[in-house]
Amino acid sequence: MTWFIDVATKAIVGVAVTPHQPARDAVLAALRAGISRQDPYGPFGGLPEVVRVDRGKEFLCKTVERALGAFAVPVDDLPAYKPYRKGTIESLNGAVEEMLLVSLPGYTHRARPAEAYRPDPAEDLLSYPDFVKVLLDWVAWWNTEHHPAGLADGMSPLTAWEADPAPVEDVAEERLAFFAMEDDGRQRKITTKGISWRRRFYIAPWMAGHVGTKVRLLYLPHYDGQIEVFATEEWGPHLGTAYLAQAATLEQRRALSSVREKNARVLKADLKAAEKLRRTRYAASATAAAPRPRRTVTSGQAEAEIARARAVDLAARALPDLIPPREPPASWARPVVRPRPVAGPPSDAGQGAGGGPAAGAGRLGDSEGC
Repeated sequence: MTWFIDVATKAIVGVAVTPHQPARDAVLAALRAGISRQDPYGPFGGLPEVVRVDRGKEFLCKTVERALGAFAVPVDDLPAYKPYRKGTIESLNGAVEEMLLVSLPGYTHRARPAEAYRPDPAEDLLSYPDFVKVLLDWVAWWNTEHHPAGLADGMSPLTAWEADPAPVEDVAEERLAFFAMEDDGRQRKITTKGISWRRRFYIAPWMAGHVGTKVRLLYLPHYDGQIEVFATEEWGPHLGTAYLAQAATLEQRRALSSVREKNARVLKADLKAAEKLRRTRYAASATAAAPRPRRTVTSGQAEAEIARARAVDLAARALPDLIPPREPPASWARPVVRPRPVAGPPSDAGQGAGGGPAAGAGRLGDSEGC
């Protein structure tokens, strides 16, 4: 979970959920939700005066810096290992775990006796959409009904937000339409197959009649399912959204994931076996003698393993000497073979100081002939 909170009123202005370790796309999604002030966050949000972040890589990337720099919002990079400098967000992280996550099925950090531990049945676990809905409902409850400590007169974040006289600066929706999207700086052309990006084609119905048009692309970080297409004339009008052509179905993605997991298990087993074979163990010695390996391999076993390795080596299976090369055509120019100089009988003059200039001259002649 990646979220932004207003320090003065403790209102959650934007949140993004990912089923894996968050990256810069989650930061940008939560930031856009906080600036836009749209549902389900209600009146909370707007353009912040300053954003305080920790030293996470997803917060310190150039994409987030450029996105906030476009609105002239400074980023306060807090020093490392100083959680008390961002106590508001740390308190929120602890509150969501103690007030929500601990009550959900599948929570693994609850204290249970070892003999009484029983994992929750799979049918009782929440699906990903249900979990996101439960989390967003808790965020709405936090903003409107909860009374966090630190607010005057026991107010809720909504009451404190409405009582705050500070003005809220909104951002026009057209400026947020393509907020924080990235551009690779290249021009592309719409062809009969669509737009080529990252060796794949993207298509859309609006491309009919635009074949040959030069365009620029914008895309979300870490997401390649769709792209936004613009005319190239000084970032001209937005032409439309293009989607990946011939995208794999859900069944194909599941089958591909199963195949990749199987290959990963095989590779891990091979790596474990290779690491075990690499470490040679030797028998203990009571006399002065060469070390003796504990395990001895027969010649048949060695040849069989070498043959299996050669069977998967494409370079060894190429067999370059199996089919001899054809004779070149008569019209081709052939290299001139120069005769080698015949070494004469040794003489006293050829054995001067230095130990054999005659032999050195013979080697020089060979290199020149080549």
